[in-house]
Amino acid sequence: MTETPSPSFFAQARRDFHAALLTSGVLTINEKGVASNADGSSRSSIAFAKHVADALYVETRGERLAGQTLGGQFESVCATFIERTFRELHMLRPGDWTVQKVSGRRGDYLSLIEPYAHLRELDLAIKENPELQAVLGNAYVIAPDVVVIREPVPDELINTDRLLVDETVARRTTIRRANQRRGILHAVVSCKWTLRSDRAQNARSEALNLIRNRKGRLPHIAVVTAEPSPSRLASLALGTGDIDCLYHFALTELVAAVHAFDNDEAMNLLDTMVSGNRLKDISDLPLDLSV
Repeated sequence: MTETPSPSFFAQARRDFHAALLTSGVLTINEKGVASNADGSSRSSIAFAKHVADALYVETRGERLAGQTLGGQFESVCATFIERTFRELHMLRPGDWTVQKVSGRRGDYLSLIEPYAHLRELDLAIKENPELQAVLGNAYVIAPDVVVIREPVPDELINTDRLLVDETVARRTTIRRANQRRGILHAVVSCKWTLRSDRAQNARSEALNLIRNRKGRLPHIAVVTAEPSPSRLASLALGTGDIDCLYHFALTELVAAVHAFDNDEAMNLLDTMVSGNRLKDISDLPLDLSV
């Protein structure tokens, strides 16, 4: 009898990610057969979402969680998946890494890390001079969902093989702990359970704020979603410049769902996003963050 090979680590982590969405009550199907990520007013959304949910073995029955509760739970599950998988890629991205879900959605969080530490001085200036608020608005306020942070390294590590740096050179680079001790922002992951209403636009606005307000290298900017509608996915995925890529929580299952209902328009749109590397699966995310 041939033994079934064990799944790869990432394959198992993906399964555990979906299981966590089920056990936390984020992904459910109500008594009407509508999955919690479906738009109840759209037949195609209901059909695609139900097909995906069935493929993920949804057995729970319940009403959709409140928006904020659902969103917070989704962020937590995504953060756990990223932390678990990204730490296994030390051969690709060595370093001292931290993955955090930003609690309380603090608007000043990024002012504690590089390359956004200067925002703290800006915030203090606005508090001292309220007239600046009328000029600047709140475009500098960034409240990320999940962040990946790298700690600066000691000179002993940099000089492991030979003397590369000393106190006379490289005195402003943020990677040296001798220069500064704040964490360095490597990636920001925005978690949107669905892309209804203004959520897609919010993701773009958050990305633009990250781009415009940095003083240094731009961190990875990614969005994870469970949106089942290809047209709504396209509202954020198509085009370049705002985000690195849009990641779907179950892309393989969504592709199968769209093909199962033989919807040519949806299939073509989905294929355009996937073949154009604008839409990927959640399992691609940690590897992309290692680049």
